[in-house]
Amino acid sequence: MTLPDPGSIAPTLELIDALARDAVVALPEPFRAAATLVALRVEDFASDEIVEAMGCDSPYDLTGLYEGIPLTEKSHGHQAQQPDLIWLFRKPILEEWIDRGDVSLADLVTHVMIHELAHHFGWSDEEIARIDPWWE
Repeated sequence: MTLPDPGSIAPTLELIDALARDAVVALPEPFRAAATLVALRVEDFASDEIVEAMGCDSPYDLTGLYEGIPLTEKSHGHQAQQPDLIWLFRKPILEEWIDRGDVSLADLVTHVMIHELAHHFGWSDEEIARIDPWWE
């Protein structure tokens, strides 16, 4: 897919999705292969039910969400009721991107995606930092 110049249009759901998938492709193995098994959905906002369940004051407070059982908690006999899923929420991501003004959209989407994948993999803060040195 050819991506539009992000500076020429408002970033779309499809662009956020493509940037998130690029973040997965950039992961080191064996994480890359495992991350491709997690479903990805990009919506403008989290549903009212999700916002309430997460205890957020505003839908702008939630840029992403992992729904599933972390790999560190699954057994070999685990039968999934539904696929593990990462939600990314476009408008809160765009709001943070604009407010920060010091990171690229691709870097921010990558950071959110890695944070949500960290829940899936059961990574510690140190492991997240090795994959996503956000502060550098």
